[in-house]
Amino acid sequence: VQLQASGGGLVQPGGSLRLSCVASGRTFIFSKYTLGWFRQALGKEREFVAAINWSGSSTYYTDSVKGRFTMSRDNDKNTVYLQMNSLKPEDTAVYYCAAEEFRGSPRLWIQRGSMDYWGEGTLVTVSS
Repeated sequence: VQLQASGGGLVQPGGSLRLSCVASGRTFIFSKYTLGWFRQALGKEREFVAAINWSGSSTYYTDSVKGRFTMSRDNDKNTVYLQMNSLKPEDTAVYYCAAEEFRGSPRLWIQRGSMDYWGEGTLVTVSS
């Protein structure tokens, strides 16, 4: 499974960005996979941001982005999105998407801490 994230860039505080992550693979069935977004700021450990279940019916967010970020998926396009609004300087980081074939809740997936596939990151910089 290959994951390709895009959509990062430079944005002013209070602005918005939408990240995309496209998944592909020879025998890959996107609708069987739970996916998540993670981020890593310079000098810090990677942290969880958001996750979505296989159908898109359930999402899970870290507290610091609740009400500002929305994760969604389009199973016909093998793509997940992260809509980021009201961006803050502390959101500056490289954002990564991850995936695993998993049918439980996204919260349980994060608690298990098992992510089989990772994509290359996309840099988000929030600065005036």
